[in-house]
Amino acid sequence: DVMITVEEGSIGGFGSHVLQLLSLEGKLDGGNFKVRSMVIPDTFIEHGTQNEQYEEAGLNQHHIASTALRLVGRERDAFKVIPNSTATIGSDPTIA
Repeated sequence: DVMITVEEGSIGGFGSHVLQLLSLEGKLDGGNFKVRSMVIPDTFIEHGTQNEQYEEAGLNQHHIASTALRLVGRERDAFKVIPNSTATIGSDPTIA
């Protein structure tokens, strides 16, 4: 099972609450449930269009798809969805 939370906030928001609930319910105990929270990084992001800011933050559709593909074991495909990617197997393509 796989779950990805995506939010326009920083660490400590919706994704953190989801992880807290999952841990209280014991859903993470078996090791078969993969969870990733994608959030705005705690860094300065230049002014720009919403799409440009999502790109810089690593929260656009390409980064989300890449994260999902990596979680289901399709790492090679994950790098194909990010245009102009210079990432290599084992690196983290979700970091802008």
